[in-house]
Amino acid sequence: MTSRWIECVPNISEGRDQSIIDKIVSYVSTSSNVAILGCEPDPDYNRTVITIAGEYKDVAEAAIKLIEKSADLIDMRKHEGNHPRIGAVDVCPFVPISPDTDDDCIKASKMVIEHFSNTIPIFLYGSIASHPSRIALSALRKGQYEGLKSRFMNGEWELENTRMPDYWSGSWSEVEARFGAVAIGVRPVLVAYNVNVDEEAPIASKAAGSIIRTSGRLLKNGFGGKIRINGMLNDVQGMGVPLPAHGICQVSMNLQNYEESPMHIAYELIKSICKDHDVSVKGSELVGLVPLAAILEAGRWYSEGDLSDEKLIKSAVSGLGLDSLEEFVPEERIIEWAITNKLGD
Repeated sequence: MTSRWIECVPNISEGRDQSIIDKIVSYVSTSSNVAILGCEPDPDYNRTVITIAGEYKDVAEAAIKLIEKSADLIDMRKHEGNHPRIGAVDVCPFVPISPDTDDDCIKASKMVIEHFSNTIPIFLYGSIASHPSRIALSALRKGQYEGLKSRFMNGEWELENTRMPDYWSGSWSEVEARFGAVAIGVRPVLVAYNVNVDEEAPIASKAAGSIIRTSGRLLKNGFGGKIRINGMLNDVQGMGVPLPAHGICQVSMNLQNYEESPMHIAYELIKSICKDHDVSVKGSELVGLVPLAAILEAGRWYSEGDLSDEKLIKSAVSGLGLDSLEEFVPEERIIEWAITNKLGD
């Protein structure tokens, strides 16, 4: 790729009303010189992941359109779903794709922040976080949307460094009540990856999520004492959640460093933990797009010998069961291939 491509991967808090999703995506698609690489609604999470790619100014302008339209169409007072969230656009990360585009992502984030800084509450996370305690998205989502008003108005809060947004009008109004807040960040490519577990209630799924995630489990002794036991994998966020639409559960994960903790390691580890609970896994799914290197690494685990990229991808899809819930189309789901197909070199 010779152009300076970056991605924006906003997650909107609507995954059930297709008409709303279509209106938001349609409005974003009027932006010049950007490609919408993916739009993946999930009714159980009541959340849609949208992937936008292009050069930084164009991507920033598309992100502004997406936030504006989402604010018009999504009312968080009516929202419920299985995924943690703080606003109509819960998170809006910018991700470098072409070499040396980290600064481009920072520039794009600043354009969006400046546009909305006096109208909606904005938290900064990732490499643009204003404090080390605010780097992780999970720290900013505590209490979720339902806890925002109390949080902003000096209610009980555990860690003051993460209480307030970086930008805000300073008062709780109809805007905040309707929209909530958004987390805007710059981060490396992560793999949003879910393993399907054959159970109706998330028992083995929750156990597996707490064992494999980096933060592990928080233990309490009943007298106010707490101790955290770290999990088995590095740079992994994970939790067990029900997926009623499919009659199963999932271990929902963010692999924040897919080289350190690859997909096949997470999959096989969860499979092993669930087996200890006499529960089986039923393949897995990617949310959004995946780097070519990540899927080739999984393909090497599930195959033998020196194979072509195409054969390694087939091995990865088969070994991980990536087509268990829906068809996996490599040309649409592998970042490098999707960008080239939509925007050229």
